[in-house]
Amino acid sequence: MENKENKMIFCQSCGMPLEKEEDFGTNVDGSPNGDYCAYCYRGGAFLADCTMEEMIDFCLEATKDTGLYTDREEARCQMMDWFPTLKRWSK
Repeated sequence: MENKENKMIFCQSCGMPLEKEEDFGTNVDGSPNGDYCAYCYRGGAFLADCTMEEMIDFCLEATKDTGLYTDREEARCQMMDWFPTLKRWSK
């Protein structure tokens, strides 16, 4: 997927930055999906049937040893504010 605006694109399910072609999920026809990452969306469907809170817990666990955050509860609060703005979780 080409990013013509040169703006950071994030997965609209988990918030992962989508930087390389292989980061992007795929549609039913195998074409890249511009909204979701390969870990959340493949073949035109979400890989996990989960709630937003479950996705946040998964993301916190997956990134716990990366140094991305130092305070888990602060990170959770930030995700609880941000995730509802993502396409999958906005109502």
